[in-house]
Amino acid sequence: MSRTNLVALSPQPLYVQIKDTLRERILNGTYAPHSQMPSEHELCALFGVSRITVRQALGDLQKEGLVFRLHGKGTFVSKPKAFQNVTSLQGFAEAMSSMGYEIVNQLRSFRIIKADRHIAQRLNLAEGAPVAEIHRVRMLNREPVSLELTWVPEALGKRLANADLATRDIFLILENDCGVPLGHADVSIDAILADDDIARALRVEDGSPVLRIERLTHDASGNPIDYEYLYFRGDAFQYRLRVDRQKTRARGRKTQ
Repeated sequence: MSRTNLVALSPQPLYVQIKDTLRERILNGTYAPHSQMPSEHELCALFGVSRITVRQALGDLQKEGLVFRLHGKGTFVSKPKAFQNVTSLQGFAEAMSSMGYEIVNQLRSFRIIKADRHIAQRLNLAEGAPVAEIHRVRMLNREPVSLELTWVPEALGKRLANADLATRDIFLILENDCGVPLGHADVSIDAILADDDIARALRVEDGSPVLRIERLTHDASGNPIDYEYLYFRGDAFQYRLRVDRQKTRARGRKTQ
């Protein structure tokens, strides 16, 4: 291994520079998933730093879930989880492509059905009204990461039927092809055990834990137009959000 020079005058501490360098090599595949990382001694020689600096960098990478340690054997590369922030309304491919991931969709089915009571209620339609039902598996770097079940009113469904559902997000098709500006979405998140269909689609064991997202998307006028269930592999994906604590005088006042 050739020595990697760190920037001594950088405002970033040496361990942060090492962490960032190793993170980049993990994410670009230089250090492949489940491969063994160079030893602490080798990293010390590689970066020209002390062992405590290397250990601090590896500790931070472990906290981020990028590496794991086996007692007596060394440090190994974890399989990185893709993540999507839920602070803005984005489609999966829209979010992942901006982070450098390759996204391909497998269209499992597209059909017009009669909306059952639940779907009709969510889309503000009469029970039995025709809706388009779309099943897709989202592939992240050629591995299945989510199963997407979507229902939209028939008029929009007919437009989607002629669109490229193998490479594009439904959100972008609705906005750019159908001229429907999106407004907001109501999102519920829980965890379930994969049934046979989900397990086959995601290539996991039957009964494996999966993340389930229920999302109802509205247009800019507040009309519900897209209802879906998203099932994500628990070992390959995570949702992230930032939560701020807002304090107001009204909350601090005592009732009199």
